[in-house]
Amino acid sequence: MVDIEARGERATGSLDDYVSGPTAGPRATARALTKVDGASAVVLVEGLSDQIALETLAARQGRDLRARHVVILPVGGAHAVQRYLTRFSPARAGAGAAAGAGAGAGAGIRLAGLCDAGEEEIFRRGLAGAGLGSPATRAEMARLGFHVCVADLEDELIRALGVTNVEALLDANGDLGAFRTLQSQVAWRGRAPDAQLRRFFGSGSRRKLRYARLLVEAVALDRVPHPLDAVLAGL
Repeated sequence: MVDIEARGERATGSLDDYVSGPTAGPRATARALTKVDGASAVVLVEGLSDQIALETLAARQGRDLRARHVVILPVGGAHAVQRYLTRFSPARAGAGAAAGAGAGAGAGIRLAGLCDAGEEEIFRRGLAGAGLGSPATRAEMARLGFHVCVADLEDELIRALGVTNVEALLDANGDLGAFRTLQSQVAWRGRAPDAQLRRFFGSGSRRKLRYARLLVEAVALDRVPHPLDAVLAGL
């Protein structure tokens, strides 16, 4: 049994480093972009919850992202990914240098990424559009450093922990009653518990950000979902 209560206590730090509400995503993107100059690697993720999850996991694994000059950049939705893939593409940087414009921020930067299954095709098209390859399979995406969550970040973490442990985590953080209320709603009554949990975590921006950290803190390191682990291991 995972020691949910102890791990929950370590993970319940405030979200002072993040901004809740409609400006959270843009502000997170702006903060990350200020760190890009001099970066050795940029990890493109869809949103702030993905950034929080990967940064939390890196800390637990003893990976010092700052010392390694790794920036995790939430792009503000999958449809924005090609813009950043193109911006940091080594091919683009090389073309700029050849034209005498300087190498720019993309020079020497290793690119990686994480996306949900529903946005997999968008990331594939983005990679192709930026001249980084034309991956037809997830294995080919992985060779380029891009990994896919099935079905999404929360689903990966719920499966890694198991429903019983996730409910224990909710209980330790005072949210089990609210989850039981959702389960009793007509639209969700009788649905699979993992689907109910995904809906619960996605039902509020602050909750989504908070549990991105709490779930990663709770999962045993030998059960970390492969897509999250692989993104960091490849840097």
